[in-house]
Amino acid sequence: MTRLLAAALLLFTSCTGGDAPPARTGGGDQRKAPAYVKENQEANRIEARDLVNYATRHGLRTRVSGTGVHHQLLRDMPGDTARPGQWVAMNYRMELLNGTTCSASEPGRPESFQVELDHVESGLHEAVQHLSPGDSAVVLIPSYRAHGLVGDMDKVPPRSSVVYHIGVISLSEPRDR
Repeated sequence: MTRLLAAALLLFTSCTGGDAPPARTGGGDQRKAPAYVKENQEANRIEARDLVNYATRHGLRTRVSGTGVHHQLLRDMPGDTARPGQWVAMNYRMELLNGTTCSASEPGRPESFQVELDHVESGLHEAVQHLSPGDSAVVLIPSYRAHGLVGDMDKVPPRSSVVYHIGVISLSEPRDR
């Protein structure tokens, strides 16, 4: 009985992980990167190419941010651009690169969200900070700044870039809502 208890105690303590440091991940020499890292990098390169091809096919001359979000102002009105914490009211249509509409605001009923604080695509938070009331724009958002690896589990498939057609109606401070 004592041996059985000692063996169980030894097994329990050896499975707790002890003081071993966690395994290193990421960074370092890319030649030694795991296959999934290389596959992801290749998928990102293909997606970037697809966004450029979309812009070219549609005659867009987009600006590309450091995060890969493309935008082109279609109408540029004078005024202050959206800032983090402000509420943005906008009309929009979101579609896939093949033109399939995934969602849109209802006519006469703009959608609102708080910049950098609400649960919308991070690429959309980034893009609206280039826009002021009255502006309209086309925004191309790569999947990793949109719905990611799983999509929206409804109309946006996994790993899909999205296109937003945006018209900003107004900006307001949080206390104004």
